[in-house]
Amino acid sequence: MWQKKIVLAAATAVLAAGLTACSDDSSGKSTDVASAGALTPVTIALSNQANQSYLPLILAQRLGFFTKQGLNVKIANLQGSPQVSAALLKGDAQGMVGFYDHNLDLQAKGKDTEAVVQLLQAPGMVEMTRTSEPSLKSPADLRGKSVGVTSLGSASATIGSYLAVHSNIPIAETHLVAVAAGATFVAAFQHNRVDAGVTTEPTISTLLKKHLGTIVADMRTAAGTKAALGGPYPGTALTVRTSWAQSHQDTTQKMVNAMYQTLQWMESHSAAEITEHVPADFYSGSGKAQYIQALANETGMYNPTGQMPADAPQTVLRVLTAVDPAIKGHSIDLAKTYTDAYVQKAAQETSAS
Repeated sequence: MWQKKIVLAAATAVLAAGLTACSDDSSGKSTDVASAGALTPVTIALSNQANQSYLPLILAQRLGFFTKQGLNVKIANLQGSPQVSAALLKGDAQGMVGFYDHNLDLQAKGKDTEAVVQLLQAPGMVEMTRTSEPSLKSPADLRGKSVGVTSLGSASATIGSYLAVHSNIPIAETHLVAVAAGATFVAAFQHNRVDAGVTTEPTISTLLKKHLGTIVADMRTAAGTKAALGGPYPGTALTVRTSWAQSHQDTTQKMVNAMYQTLQWMESHSAAEITEHVPADFYSGSGKAQYIQALANETGMYNPTGQMPADAPQTVLRVLTAVDPAIKGHSIDLAKTYTDAYVQKAAQETSAS
């Protein structure tokens, strides 16, 4: 436990020391520093930035969409979801990119945040079992087995737990193991540290190519997600503190404008064309060709409209109520966990230009 505290403290200290946070204004007016020729500094936190679920954020920066909006965005790649949420709540980051479901969990803990643009319309995840365990053919076969996830408290942990509960496996008989993603996740399969795991691309394709894993639940498309979880389950979103958005509406709108333009750009480009704008180290382990194929396999998870899919918040609440102790017994106001107002305005401005 003390090691986790040290890592969190170090990550927060580095983030606070190296990046300038925008301050809130109690008057309710924007305090954005936007003099002629100046860019407004914004920090957006996430973990495991090479995950294809986060590509819209990476591309928005590399394609210059943030700069065109007058923003100087710094991406803070932190250790895990708890650290990302902590950075947002402390004001070390003005936005975080992570699963929409974190907003419900944070509200249950008394924190007011909202997703302002929905980057994914599906989780982009799969549950895989080790090929060396042919008897494990579905989530229902994982009673008492070890299931690898990115980190405890992450969206992959939530999905892994729900797939078990949905298969009538008690939470107490679901053994989640934090193995991160990429090379460490693959190594966990190679060395039999886990029997199964919930992960994303390009880790999925690496396991398939090495014949280490078999997909037993595929949530890379809206249809696959509905089959696995019983309804739409949006993935990655850009989330901000509600109070910060209220006092920085211009900056929030500019962030959403850039993300919406990126989603539209992705919709009109192939996986190969998109990969040309991705940092080479993101696919150095798997290879460029495999990265492109992995991206092509899950392009259906991206959300070109940026809006919340119909009935998705209700599905997320149902899933979290089943597996998240922080949600049980709490009344969640779903209307306060997201807003489509910014992305709708971004769409109107784009169509008018």
